[in-house]
Amino acid sequence: MSKSPVLDVQGLRTTFFTDDGEVPAVDNVDFHINEGEILGIVGESGCGKSVTSLSVMGLVPSPPGKIVGGKILFKDEDLTKVSEKRMREIRGNEIAMIFQEPMTSLNPVFTIGNQLIEAIRLHNKWDKKKARARAIEMLKLVGLPRAEELIDDYPHQLSGGMRQRVMIAMAMVCDPKVLIADEPTTALDVTIQAQILQLMKNLNKELNTAVMMITHDLGVVAEVCQRIVVMYSGKVVEEADVRTIFKDPKHPYTVGLIKSVPDMRTKVDRLYSIPGNVPKPGSIKQGCRFAARCEHAFDRCYNETPDLYQVDEGHRVRCFLHDEQQEGVQA
Repeated sequence: MSKSPVLDVQGLRTTFFTDDGEVPAVDNVDFHINEGEILGIVGESGCGKSVTSLSVMGLVPSPPGKIVGGKILFKDEDLTKVSEKRMREIRGNEIAMIFQEPMTSLNPVFTIGNQLIEAIRLHNKWDKKKARARAIEMLKLVGLPRAEELIDDYPHQLSGGMRQRVMIAMAMVCDPKVLIADEPTTALDVTIQAQILQLMKNLNKELNTAVMMITHDLGVVAEVCQRIVVMYSGKVVEEADVRTIFKDPKHPYTVGLIKSVPDMRTKVDRLYSIPGNVPKPGSIKQGCRFAARCEHAFDRCYNETPDLYQVDEGHRVRCFLHDEQQEGVQA
């Protein structure tokens, strides 16, 4: 696998300007995705995962949202500075996205074939016959039966799992370099969920597509991802490879997330949960944003904002506990 980043996000800040003031949904976020890699971005609802993905795609609703700082480098081109025309060329062609709920993404009045063919012809100067053949090929690639007949069906005629496969086919139809999957298995039952995850792993392996997997499900992360970025309240709080995160998590929030996953091998009276809730974006003006929920918090945590500290090669954590251990050496 090549180690060159195909997508490099540096200091990304996305803010929503509302009647109640500015809401910083994504605050100084850094991460990268290497070619052919599956990166997991995890955290509770409201931590900024989806806004990060929409920022990369140039789909933040404006107004009220706006990227106010940072860079999004795709093959060394800063997407925050390109024109809308150029962004339309990249979106769906070189960077594609699978949304959480396929019924809101598929148009109910057009057939599956119409929507796939439109996506193909938008980025390629192909005739309808060639585009239709490519659409059928993609439906077969994502494991849909009777692709030649299915292409003329409407979204409501398909099951949830089939619709999600259509969404993956639509995203992959132009062989993108980066695929962003925003909670792609949330609305599916466990059996179909496993099939969709296996499908994404297969496509990643066969087509060498880099995948950015956004999820709150650590089981999904353990199943498909190679590296993990943990987000909390709009910031990255920990980053490492998947084995390190599960074996030796450093940030108290990451530890809490892993402890919250039920262990089928042990019987407990009460499942663990992290106390409190994710703070409203912009409500904490100083200090660590996790301090109010953290059992290890001390005075400095409430008064200063921690940086991302390097604890090992490829392992960074935003916590003062590791500032002391590393004698203040920052990433």
